[in-house]
Amino acid sequence: MSSNAITKVALAGAAGNLGSVILKQLLADGFKVTVLTREGSTHTFPVSVTVAHVDYDSVDSLAKALKGQDAVVASVGNAALHKQQVALVEAAAKAGVKRFIPSDFGSNTVHPKAAALPAYASKVAVQKLLQEKAAADPNFTYTVVINGPFLDWGVQVGFLINLKKKQVTLYDGGDRHYSVTTLGGIAKGVAGVLKKPAETANRPVYIQETTVSQRRLYELAQKTTGGPDGWTVQEANTADILALAEAEKAKDPHSFKFIIVAVYADGYGSLFDKEKLDNELLGVKELTDEEVQEIVDRAA
Repeated sequence: MSSNAITKVALAGAAGNLGSVILKQLLADGFKVTVLTREGSTHTFPVSVTVAHVDYDSVDSLAKALKGQDAVVASVGNAALHKQQVALVEAAAKAGVKRFIPSDFGSNTVHPKAAALPAYASKVAVQKLLQEKAAADPNFTYTVVINGPFLDWGVQVGFLINLKKKQVTLYDGGDRHYSVTTLGGIAKGVAGVLKKPAETANRPVYIQETTVSQRRLYELAQKTTGGPDGWTVQEANTADILALAEAEKAKDPHSFKFIIVAVYADGYGSLFDKEKLDNELLGVKELTDEEVQEIVDRAA
């Protein structure tokens, strides 16, 4: 086995929507996983997992838990995103960790226009910190996973389209496509990165399981619900949404309106270039039309 091979992985945020799916995939692929959890947490994990109780405010506490780990995967919530991740990065570098995957997992935050949106400031700052650490220590590397909105979660909670209330918003006409990936697809991508450390070092990787538009989602949803009856269709302009978000950013820099712009507006890199996709390298397959329909059906 290569000295650069990754076998031991520390996972932060393993109890979350995405983290729990990443944990399942890492275990299925044979990685030795240590879950980082807050001191006092009573959340239970599979018996095959090592649980390390840590103080996320203490670099020393985190570094102690990360000693001997090959990689760190961060899947932490937005509220704690910046402070936790900075401490995790510092601790990982201190502990001699080889690979860090930050809690990006969404919009194309390496695209200049998306990166300039205030809602992504903390993610961009973590990326810059990772670049600095990698430049200072050739044994420390990182990978940023860019996967677009979560398709399955996005239809289940009503973010992309609301099947339960039969509501959809067509942004800028609703015909523009954007890249999406399921939670399971993202987890496969993460595992793929860890299996291919040399090919994925110090760069973003792009994965998508399909592309959709709002109008396409609405068409699929009508097949699920039996037609357009009862549906409320709203039209919205992303330029207006951006202007409103900019006007409010002093009091709400993390406004969800910025995320709407990053996903639905043209020019923010949310439809990934085919030649940049790392699906084949990472073992992420494209969904069939039938599989996409099934995902929509399950959200009804």
